[in-house]
Amino acid sequence: MRSPIRVSGWNEPMSRFRSNPSLFVGLAMLVLLAGFVALGQIWTPHDPFEVDYGNTLQPPSLANWFGTDDLGRDVASRVLAGGYVDLKVALICVVAPALLGVMIGAISGFIGGRVDTFIMRITDIFWAFPFYVLVIAIVGVLGPGEANLYLAFLLVNWISFARIVRGEVLVLRNLEFVQAARSLGCTTPRIVTAHILPNAVNPAIVYAMADVVLTILAVTSLSFLGLGIQPPTPEWGLMISDGRQFLFDAWWIATFPGFAIIYTGVTFALIGEGLDTALRPKG
Repeated sequence: MRSPIRVSGWNEPMSRFRSNPSLFVGLAMLVLLAGFVALGQIWTPHDPFEVDYGNTLQPPSLANWFGTDDLGRDVASRVLAGGYVDLKVALICVVAPALLGVMIGAISGFIGGRVDTFIMRITDIFWAFPFYVLVIAIVGVLGPGEANLYLAFLLVNWISFARIVRGEVLVLRNLEFVQAARSLGCTTPRIVTAHILPNAVNPAIVYAMADVVLTILAVTSLSFLGLGIQPPTPEWGLMISDGRQFLFDAWWIATFPGFAIIYTGVTFALIGEGLDTALRPKG
């Protein structure tokens, strides 16, 4: 007797979370990171904006845990405050394009035909250019600033999510449970949102975790180049840019925000690896 098709859901992956060290370590690191980011919004050792010309370039001490920069500002306070800025910008620059890309990919894959061809030709045009080149070009035209960062990533970053979800939908749309939904009279929007998307988004979720890492690097790199977050806002890329001329005399200015970027990248990379293992179908 032929066994019925079993649609992959969340029950089976959840049973594998307990034996997934990468996911647990990543989530533990994320909790710690979120705690520090929340702390930076409630309390910092010093005012991250306060300039003290009598206390410039001081090494780490009990008074200034990570030392001070060339303007006498406390580096530890600015690292804590900058965590909120970088994570907020990075998450928005991933979540908004992901939502757009998932919906476009689902529509393209399910409808097919000329609609699919048209959408895929647009993605091919964007795909022909390196990601950083497109983002830098858009921000360069629009001008530096947080709002323009959001727009640049929204225009560029949806492409990968659309291609991933489209590939999944092309497979799912011909399976028996979708045909059954059609025969029962379900409308196309209901089939896509209630039956196909829940089974097609797993690869997009895994990719989003890796994309957070790349986006944090992109945001901090743009700020380092003067195209992202603008001073005097505390931001890790800006802090590294400010500290590069003092690497030998005041290494702490660039080192501690650099460690923060590395820690954040490793956190989301571990979560992405853990989710990939947990959500990957067996067999």
